[in-house]
Amino acid sequence: MPGIIPASKKGGNGKPPSLYGMEVFIYLNRKQNFTERQANNMSNKKRILTGDRPTGALHLGHFVGSVANRVKLQEQYDSYIIIADVQALTTHWEKEAGLAESVYQITADYLAAGIDPNKSTIFIQSMIPEIHELAMYFSMYTSVNVLRHNPTIKTEAAQHGLKDMTYGFLGYPVSQAADIAIFKANLVPVGEDQIPHIELARKIVRRFNDLYKPVLVEPETLVGEIPRLVGLDGKAKMSKSLNNAIFLSDSTEEVTQKVRNAVTDPARIHKTDPGHPEICTVYEYHKVFNQDEVEEIETQCRQGEIGCVACKKRLAATINNLLEPMRERRLQYQDKSLVTDILKAGTQKAHQVARETMEEVRDALQINYFSRSN
Repeated sequence: MPGIIPASKKGGNGKPPSLYGMEVFIYLNRKQNFTERQANNMSNKKRILTGDRPTGALHLGHFVGSVANRVKLQEQYDSYIIIADVQALTTHWEKEAGLAESVYQITADYLAAGIDPNKSTIFIQSMIPEIHELAMYFSMYTSVNVLRHNPTIKTEAAQHGLKDMTYGFLGYPVSQAADIAIFKANLVPVGEDQIPHIELARKIVRRFNDLYKPVLVEPETLVGEIPRLVGLDGKAKMSKSLNNAIFLSDSTEEVTQKVRNAVTDPARIHKTDPGHPEICTVYEYHKVFNQDEVEEIETQCRQGEIGCVACKKRLAATINNLLEPMRERRLQYQDKSLVTDILKAGTQKAHQVARETMEEVRDALQINYFSRSN
């Protein structure tokens, strides 16, 4: 797992004097969101585009699937992180009242996990109208059949009980392709379930470049070391909607209680019974989060030398050790106005990049009627 950036020390007023070694005003300055030196450094880096729909708090599945990679890769890439609020409405169109709070919550989760706003640009999808314009152009040559046969679309439709798919839901992979293309992302870190979407995005971009002009970048996919984390119930991937998740914002007590209720080897009745770790959810988590002890735990389990209660206690302690630095960092962002300013600065920067790309796209389509060159 990548290292966690240590939390800043608090000043005399109880608030951190700086974040990640840089003064707060650098990214809060609304006239200039990043220094000239930072801009020059970014221009020499390849770009990442990644993000999430704000439908709830991030959990450990998000962390090992993509967020941990984002924390590590922000040191090497020009990193853009999209909060896809429009795409959230494809399955939560009747829950718009909680969307603003979810945007704040997911941003706080990013910052707590180690995303540095001086290295990663966090922005809100709906505030970038150029994304939706590009998605419309992409939709002109993307067939409905291609979208209907997307395996992720099928899975999510079944999960949300969507027998009659809406236009927005069926087409959101096209919107996702526009998210990626408008920022000319070279790399897209995703979980395993998003691979079909990225493959479609590659095809859409390639088709645009072939039809019109090669102005867009065909992205590559990066899947985390743990592409899919099983839920606490052992039946499916970790998900808020399935009530089988450990959230990055969970307290020590909440983590301990959730691990205590996790599914283990159903054939094991007594502590001394030989276990079968290959079918145990708790052992799967040890393989991910407790690699230093996993071989010892496997041996002890198979030989009946460690019981499920003791095994769960060790796992809960390990997960809490992982989350503790995040809890400390989260305290720095209890003031929502700070999170709001980070989002404003990131969205302003992202909007400028999107405008520049759309100038090229309109030129390629020969519809840039009032461009400066005409």
